[in-house]
Amino acid sequence: MKKIFIWMIAGFLVLSAISLDVSAAKKAGKLSKEEVQQMSDDIDNITKKIYGRSLLSPKDNETLISIKIKLDNSMLVATASELAPLYYKAGNVYKLREMKPEAIDCYKTILENFSDTALAPKARAALTELGVTIEAPKTEEENAEDDEGI
Repeated sequence: MKKIFIWMIAGFLVLSAISLDVSAAKKAGKLSKEEVQQMSDDIDNITKKIYGRSLLSPKDNETLISIKIKLDNSMLVATASELAPLYYKAGNVYKLREMKPEAIDCYKTILENFSDTALAPKARAALTELGVTIEAPKTEEENAEDDEGI
């Protein structure tokens, strides 16, 4: 009986530790409003340089890479609709810099995670412009027809 009780307590402690780790990860991965605003401002500044035909400094490149990493890390924890504009802006910067794979990744992230936002049709149009074909999701009726044909 004592062994069962000890195993139950050990199991409870392990589950508690896992729960705390997940909770801490969520808090660490969530971006503050200030961080989101700063990233938006940074992307806007880089975009201005590109439109002004200025060369980007190594610091600008580092900033853009840092923003993408922060966005991707935040998406691992939870999707927040305030990230959609940042992905769209980053996609535009990558597209302007002719960094097609990175631009495609940003636009696809919008379609996959923020399809209900106003940026989804813009992301779809940008992907089409980049030569990427996106299939529209099947309706329930089309799925039912496919199931019948199996």
